[in-house]
Amino acid sequence: MIYLNYVIFPVIGYIAGSLSFAIWIVRALKGIDLRNVGSGHAGATNVGRHAGWSWGVIVLILDILKGYLPVYFAMRFDIPDWVNAATAALTVIGHCWPLWADFRGGMGLATMGGTLLAVSPLYFLIALGLLIFLTLVMHHAARASVFTGVLIVPMLWLLNQRGIILWIASGTGLVIAIRFYLEDWNREYRELWLDRKKS
Repeated sequence: MIYLNYVIFPVIGYIAGSLSFAIWIVRALKGIDLRNVGSGHAGATNVGRHAGWSWGVIVLILDILKGYLPVYFAMRFDIPDWVNAATAALTVIGHCWPLWADFRGGMGLATMGGTLLAVSPLYFLIALGLLIFLTLVMHHAARASVFTGVLIVPMLWLLNQRGIILWIASGTGLVIAIRFYLEDWNREYRELWLDRKKS
């Protein structure tokens, strides 16, 4: 029976990640597909631009929660760390390529943050700090996100962190790096104010 959990929790993670709150909320409020306007991302920032920033905050919280809850509950069972990591990674995959939205979703950063938050708020803040630092240095959120996905594991290792957090950071970081490298690495990014070229 315990081995069934090796499959159940990753599947739950993907289904939870596929809950496309950003798309559904903007469609209900404005009657438009969020992926066809603005940055084209089904995430909190794009929701804020097209439905109001209060709705953007709500979507941000929901996207963090859908990363947090599957991992939180998976960690309460006697399953290996790699299963928890698979649950986390598939949750982020679900957000980026959602089953319920033609496999066209968001960026996955908030959902990744939720998976790290399920382990510890400290790890969440470390990853967030690394992302902000790299974005400020590189002035390109997509490339900063790729490097965050790649660098978060060695950074945690240097901070003497071991076990489940490295598994989860490895799985989710790889997904984030692939997501941004494949789809956003070379685009003229307009998601954040600091990505805009000065006139």
